[in-house]
Amino acid sequence: MKKTLLSLFALTAMSATALAADVKPALVYGTGGKFDKSFNEAAYAGAEKFKAETGIDYRDFEPTGDTQGEQAIRNFASKGYNPVVAVSFAWTSAIEKVAAEFPDTKFVLVDSVVDLPNVRSVVYKEEEGSYLVGILAGLASKTGKVGFVGGMDIPLIRKFECGYEQGARAAKADIQVFQNMTGTTGAAWNDPVRGGELTKNQIDQGADVIYAAAGATGLGVLQTAADNGKMSIGVDSNQNHLHPGSVLTSMVKRVDLAVYNAYADAKGDKFTAGVQALGVKEDGVAYALDDNNAKLITDDMKAAVEKAKADIIAGTIKVHDYMSDNSCPK
Repeated sequence: MKKTLLSLFALTAMSATALAADVKPALVYGTGGKFDKSFNEAAYAGAEKFKAETGIDYRDFEPTGDTQGEQAIRNFASKGYNPVVAVSFAWTSAIEKVAAEFPDTKFVLVDSVVDLPNVRSVVYKEEEGSYLVGILAGLASKTGKVGFVGGMDIPLIRKFECGYEQGARAAKADIQVFQNMTGTTGAAWNDPVRGGELTKNQIDQGADVIYAAAGATGLGVLQTAADNGKMSIGVDSNQNHLHPGSVLTSMVKRVDLAVYNAYADAKGDKFTAGVQALGVKEDGVAYALDDNNAKLITDDMKAAVEKAKADIIAGTIKVHDYMSDNSCPK
């Protein structure tokens, strides 16, 4: 009996080891750098959390251009990495191609959708999170003018801007919202100097709160706002700590969850393909409140944004999604 039990324990241990060995995670970032303190860094945080909890290491790659992204995804799949997570809409066509070539490999695409049986597509309701920070911007603005600096001029980033604008107008009907996009190529995600120039231009026009949805370019937005005594709003990761007392809040987008869940689900044999859409209700997007910005958010502001959050969850506020019709209500 004792020998039988020992054999069972040995088999269980071997099975657990085999399961862990089957999980060989990989991560391909969007262009803009791993440590952009924004979108890519959120993905990195999710991978690091999985590694810390399980002891299972992962490989990652920072592409500097679109061709490098596809090469990295294919390279990881060909070397047996599984699952392979690609964060950025830019890797949509790459995932379509590579996932079809490697049907036994699990892939996760963040910020776009690929309809294949081995692909999980994770998208976010950025309009909802942007609506919440827009309310705070509208209530915090003393000039009645706020700004938005986007990265690459694509519908996804206009989705951020449109949600922000709707929130700001809900807080202050006659508010002016300035908006600029940094560029039309992937370089727009990593140009903090240009981000700063656009921010200064909006400040010169009277904007006193500027929301950045621009990856590493946004670091220039936050810096310029702080240098000029104005407030900014961070994006993707909680960026409140970068300029305490100057960053009004951050629109947190839980890219870390997408990465962590992909690896954890694969490890636990719970991985599912299909589309996951994460909004306020799912805690996929949120506004950030911590010690770094607590003094900037009054009780009235907090009450207003919490009510909006509850109304979005209840369905009584429906934030228009720019990408549904490529337009933003005025």
